[in-house]
Amino acid sequence: MATEIHVNGAATSSDWQDRYYHVDQILDRPGPRTDPSFLAGDEVKDFLRNKCKILVIGAGGLGCEILANLALTGFKDIHLIDMDTIDISNLNRQFLFRPADVGRPKAIVAAEYVMKRVPGVMVTPYYGKIQDKDDDYYLQFNLVICGLDSVEARRWINATLVNLVDPENPESLKPLIDGGTEGFKGQARVILPTVSSCYECSLDMLNKPTTFPICTIANTPRLPEHCIEWASVLEWPRVRGDEKLDTDDPEHIGWLYSIAVARAKEFKIEGVTWSLTQGVVKNVIPAIASTNAIIAASCCNEAFKIATSSAAYLNNYFMLIGTEGVYSYTFEHEKRDHCPVCGGEALEMSISRDWTVEQLIELLTEKQNIQIKKPSLATPEKPIYFQQPPQLEEATRPNLEKKVSELVPDGGEVVVTASTLPFSLSLIVTYT
Repeated sequence: MATEIHVNGAATSSDWQDRYYHVDQILDRPGPRTDPSFLAGDEVKDFLRNKCKILVIGAGGLGCEILANLALTGFKDIHLIDMDTIDISNLNRQFLFRPADVGRPKAIVAAEYVMKRVPGVMVTPYYGKIQDKDDDYYLQFNLVICGLDSVEARRWINATLVNLVDPENPESLKPLIDGGTEGFKGQARVILPTVSSCYECSLDMLNKPTTFPICTIANTPRLPEHCIEWASVLEWPRVRGDEKLDTDDPEHIGWLYSIAVARAKEFKIEGVTWSLTQGVVKNVIPAIASTNAIIAASCCNEAFKIATSSAAYLNNYFMLIGTEGVYSYTFEHEKRDHCPVCGGEALEMSISRDWTVEQLIELLTEKQNIQIKKPSLATPEKPIYFQQPPQLEEATRPNLEKKVSELVPDGGEVVVTASTLPFSLSLIVTYT
């Protein structure tokens, strides 16, 4: 039970005896790897526990671990954003949730649980999208930690924090700590917007999603995944027309599962299960609780070091590979000059003089270091093709079949934008 004691000279009713004993071993005295700006003693402890405001994005498997670690380390003003609700499949690893919580917002339940278990911690939840918040919201935090499972969301918050930086105001630079896991693999990284490489700089390091040739799916399936893809890619639009497939709808997954099972039986293929069906259509890689715990610990360790200057923080990329034994590696990922977010230089792209606008759009969607979904194109003088709004899309649609060389001169500039990303990419197009 919490009792009123004195911590750092101030009375508090939320801390228990020796709550910070082990953490204070680090904060009461400098060490051999201490940052020169570190001032041991009450001032740094007061900042950590009473002044530092931290934002956690994501309350899933990684986010639950991060939230608990931060609260127990001494961070007391935590804000949390998540747009999902709790599914029964989350309960095996997202330990802040219970069966009675199924269907409730993750952010709200996680905040309630942590505040109940760790007295004195204030967790402010927001059930919604990160895109709902404006610049002033993000400027209030000292640092941001991401525990996301979405590349698009990572790209958005990365670009937003880079755009926030005002060279005349050092307080506008908000360190971003990004964690991610993929089965037995994981990574944690520290991003100092405009100073170190950003998330967009490392886009080409992402694994390409697994895809199967349509001819194999349609004619010669050999794997259970082929049967599931056939059900979702070919049978769904044929049977259910324009109805949008909702991968979170149990009825939709059940329909795909039954169709895939029948397909597998026809070709004598075993292994089609409900969970595999869900995993294939959502491109889900099984989550491993121990990987989440390790990566969350790394993220929170970096947050503690940045907030207190008690040790040198990561520079700037940590990788964990646990597929065969346990292997970890750290390195400095360098900034990319042509990064559309932090690089500042236009990207030179050489294409055939016969390429159409539609082919260029397809390249921008698939190219590993760009990966822009539904890109809109324009020159500094005129639009080429806009995805939205519908009226503009209809007006520019005839340009899709035109050659790029008819619309853009050799060495000309093409500006690429997307509604899901708060930045633009500048291309210098040359022809072969």
